[in-house]
Amino acid sequence: MRFLRIVLFVLLGWVSLVTSARAVQPDEIMPDAAKEARARDLSRELRCMVCQNQSIDDSEAPLARDLRLLVRERIAAGDSDNQVIDFLVARYGEFVLLKPRFNPHTLLLWLLPPLALAGGGVALWAYAKRRAKSAQQGKNPPLKLTAEEEARLERLLATDPSVRPGDPRS
Repeated sequence: MRFLRIVLFVLLGWVSLVTSARAVQPDEIMPDAAKEARARDLSRELRCMVCQNQSIDDSEAPLARDLRLLVRERIAAGDSDNQVIDFLVARYGEFVLLKPRFNPHTLLLWLLPPLALAGGGVALWAYAKRRAKSAQQGKNPPLKLTAEEEARLERLLATDPSVRPGDPRS
């Protein structure tokens, strides 16, 4: 039994190491380690247009491979990181960026989450305040019936033999 646990633990550890591998193929890797590190950093910031929620560094789609090669090509040509990003945005649009830039047409995208969080906080605060106020005033003060309503209630109770005054089911 102990041996089985050890084997299972080793297999789980091995699987976790295997899943952390990237999609970059050996033939894509640049000979210069510094340029390769720049290419990998840029690849983590760019969205795979096929997978859409993966970076091109993680994606195995053919288009992601083409984009990785294009990034390495631009770095080899001497482009800075910003020039590579600008080139890809000009070619594919802002959607290629996993983290969109802060500019006027993405303002709502950047401001909506904090505004929604603040709005939720204000709503919770108002609810708690209202609830505390009602607790101070007493729990649901009894409603007052008019004389006409009381007379009608008495008539209904008198005509229905299944309901007795003071019965909790009534």
